[in-house]
Amino acid sequence: MTLTHLDATGRPRMVDVGTKNASTRSAMAEGQIRMSQNAYNAVETMGGPKGDVLRTAELAGTMAAKRTDELIPLCHPIGLDHVQIHATLDPSLPGVRVQATTKVTAKTGIEMEALTAVSIALLTVYDMVKSAGHDLEIGQIRLMEKSGGVSGDWKRSDSSV
Repeated sequence: MTLTHLDATGRPRMVDVGTKNASTRSAMAEGQIRMSQNAYNAVETMGGPKGDVLRTAELAGTMAAKRTDELIPLCHPIGLDHVQIHATLDPSLPGVRVQATTKVTAKTGIEMEALTAVSIALLTVYDMVKSAGHDLEIGQIRLMEKSGGVSGDWKRSDSSV
């Protein structure tokens, strides 16, 4: 197996997608942040000094997806067709789960935008909750499914986060 972002000498390179046909592509990623019960209660009641944690995280995730190419050096700029972020409380963690779905018609994939959206949404939760304690843990950020492109559709077989 060869890594597409390395040339024959091992130097990093942006993949040339100029000859590829545009196709409809989508990706869905998930992640979570665990926190103390105290912090969870503050998020649930919007008791923090920074406001509605979940809606702010969703907005941050959307903004991040739109700027992925500025954050990841070899990522192509993509004009997103759609981004949807869902941040939800999960008492079993306790904490927050984030899911991001991205869609585009383009010559290259959209997975990095979904993963970036989840990552930044979770970091936003961290920032907004850290005053309730630094015992926060971000984890399980992963691609759950993707569709389109030459490699076709893919879905994670273990869907539990």
